[in-house]
Parts: sequence; C-alpha cells; structure tokens
Amino acid sequence: MSEGLIEVRVASVADVAPKIREFRFTPVAEALPPFSPGAHVVVEMPGAGKTYRNAYSLMSDPFNPENYGIAVRLQDESRGGSVFMHTQVKEGDVLRITPPANLFAPHWAAKKHILLAGGVGITPFMSYLPEMQRRGADYELHYLFRSEQTGAYRDELKKALGERFFSYDSDAGEKCDVRALLAQGAPGTHIYICGPESLIHAVKAEAEAMGVPAGFIHYEEFAAPKPGKPFTVKVASSGQEVAVSADDSMLEALEAAGVEVTNMCRGGVCGQCVTRVLEGTPEHRDDFLSAAEKSRNDCVMPCVSRAVTDSLTLDL
Repeated sequence: MSEGLIEVRVASVADVAPKIREFRFTPVAEALPPFSPGAHVVVEMPGAGKTYRNAYSLMSDPFNPENYGIAVRLQDESRGGSVFMHTQVKEGDVLRITPPANLFAPHWAAKKHILLAGGVGITPFMSYLPEMQRRGADYELHYLFRSEQTGAYRDELKKALGERFFSYDSDAGEKCDVRALLAQGAPGTHIYICGPESLIHAVKAEAEAMGVPAGFIHYEEFAAPKPGKPFTVKVASSGQEVAVSADDSMLEALEAAGVEVTNMCRGGVCGQCVTRVLEGTPEHRDDFLSAAEKSRNDCVMPCVSRAVTDSLTLDL
C-alpha cells in the first residue's frame, strides 16, 4: 500500500465532541486530488512496532478540495488507530494517506434522499450536503447521537438545514422510529446509512420486512476487524508462511511481512482484496461475498476474515 500515498500536513486539530476529534489536512507538495461526495481515504499511522491503517470518510466540500477534513471517534475498544490519532497526532505533523476512493456516492437519480447518521457516521454526509444544496436535491438528514459523547456538528447542521434536519439524542431519551421514517418515503426514495453496525443492521432489517428494495438502501461502516484464534497464512508463490495473531487481521499480517494485497476499504465491503484460497477453510466475516460464494470456501477477503483451519494457503 506504500505506493501512491500522498503526504499531507495536519493543518488543524479540534475536539468537536467529547469522543470525536476533527483533523484538517493540507498538501505537502502537489495539490490534493479532487473527490466526490461520500469518498474516503486510508490514513497510515506509524505506531510503535506496528503501522495502523484506517479508512475515514472525507467531510470536506468536494467543490473546494484545497484541504481534506476527517473526524475520528475514540473507540472504546480501539485496536490502536483511533488512540494514535487522538493522542499522537498534532498540528504540523506529516502523515500519509491514500488517494480518495468512493464506495458511498449518492444516487443522483433518486427522487428523494434520506440520510441516517449515527454518531461519527455524520462525516460522509458532511460532504453530501453542499452538493445536494447546489443541485437542489430533495433530502432529509436524520442524526442519531449521544450528546455526552458523539453529538458533533449538530448545532451548525440545525442552523444550516432548518426543517431538513432531525436529531435524536439518546442521552435525552430521544429515539428514531425507523419504521415510520421508511414508511413515509415516496417511490424513488433512497436511504443512506452510516454509523455503528447496530444501526445499519436495524435499518436494513426494517427495510427488508417492509419490502423496500435492497437497491434503495445504501450503507457504509468502517468496522475494525474483530479478533479471533491465531492461524498461519501460506503465500503460494513464495512458500512464505505468515503468522496472524489473535488481534491482527490477515491483511495487516501480510502487509507487515511485505506481501502486497490490493485493498481499498479494509472493512469487508468493497471486494478489492478478494483472494483465491488454495488450501484450508476460511472464516468469512465480510459483507461482500454472497452466501453461495462463501459456501464454496474458494476465496476470502483478508481485510476482515480469518481461518477455521490452522492455516490457509492463498493464491498470492
């Protein structure tokens, strides 16, 4: 992943909620590449003994790409990345990021857009909103948060969006009626969700129960790979054996061993890192492969998936 990385300078750091910190990046050399609403970058963080790589949504206005903005939530069970960003990164530092990629672009042909953000999941919608306003799109933003932890940007959004903005503070006992929200959507309405896994699953389940076509539901979640039992990955082309610890992902272990694996989201949704399995049985944890593909056990997404057997031989 080292090829093609962009050096950026941390222009500013600001706490925007008790557990959310905003970072603004400016270019060190050449201008930053343009991006579209919903895009993300992967930030490389050189920690002690380990390099962290996390994907973060760009929250800047795509029309004005002179700087990139991201917001990072300090995770309760951080694997190291969010702690690094909150405790190690300061104004003036230089970091490396990937060029922007987009897996969560708005569907501009939709008659209406309903945006559902949970906590720090507000960030991609911050890049949606300026473009939706420029296009005169019909949209609503529904923001679910905890005011004592994750309620970033709510005041400025309320002021800017007026009647298009709806907020739900769980610390104040406010809840979003997802069924009622989906029921009011006219034909041609698209639903976008970004936030914790529980919110995404709840909305998807409600939509399926109500018969909302899956193609009208869009979501993004940069979930950290969950731990599991250690195993070994064998690289077929070289015979190299790579140990995967309980806390590292297969992708992280391969990268640390110098094995390049194409990837984009690092969260099991984009399909870029799908790799053929030659021996062993994978433990599938992704949201990209179909049930039929998973049942064949002939490919795996090493960014989040692991192994049932003690080793996997990959076609790398």
